[in-house]
Amino acid sequence: MVTAIVGDIHPQTLIPLLDARFGRIPARPPAPPLRTVEPKQVAAKSVTLVDPAQPQLLVAYHRPAATDPDDPVFEAIDDVLTGGRTSRLYRALVRDQKLALEVESFSGMPGEKYPNLWTVAAAPAIGVSADRVLAALDHELERLAREDVSDAELAKFRARARAALVRSLGSNQGLATALAHYQTLYGDWRELFRELDRFDRVTKADVRRVASAALKPSNRTVATLVTETTTETPPPPGSLPGER
Repeated sequence: MVTAIVGDIHPQTLIPLLDARFGRIPARPPAPPLRTVEPKQVAAKSVTLVDPAQPQLLVAYHRPAATDPDDPVFEAIDDVLTGGRTSRLYRALVRDQKLALEVESFSGMPGEKYPNLWTVAAAPAIGVSADRVLAALDHELERLAREDVSDAELAKFRARARAALVRSLGSNQGLATALAHYQTLYGDWRELFRELDRFDRVTKADVRRVASAALKPSNRTVATLVTETTTETPPPPGSLPGER
């Protein structure tokens, strides 16, 4: 458990309060490092769920933990693909081809401290099959692995990542949350202030390399939610509406 306290605090008053609240919890040795590692995925997987809900498509790829040196590269890929209305997947799937109502990408399922999933989530447009959305998504991912991103896309990622980090530190709550997060994740809160350097070191070659290695069919699981269709039994001839 990590606690970070930020603000107009007085250690001589605060520390006794913390000792009173948490000092009675017995100290324990650190947990052993993670020993169970999921076997490498070598073939594409798919699962379909039928449910009376809006259709959804989730496409998930295995990726390393957030502490991996390539973590900023995945953030760059997120920005290029789904970072706003000028991003590649928004333009291709939502604006131009009108295959999806919305699309987003993110890392962290089920948690980011250990190897996890990089995921694209899309809501197919009415009358559009998940297969068509997946084909359009594949085209953009293959392009990302084959061609360099532009200077403008890389510059936009760096500017947006820097701005988001600075904004998150604009309040005592934001700073405390960030300090506790980085201490928990890395074991060193100072990593928070090295984040900007990691963003700046991301190159076009990094994006192409990570896309080629991770965003391939053999490394992914496709989950499709298909809307369940219900058929009403017609009422008997001569009956009034609502009667059976």
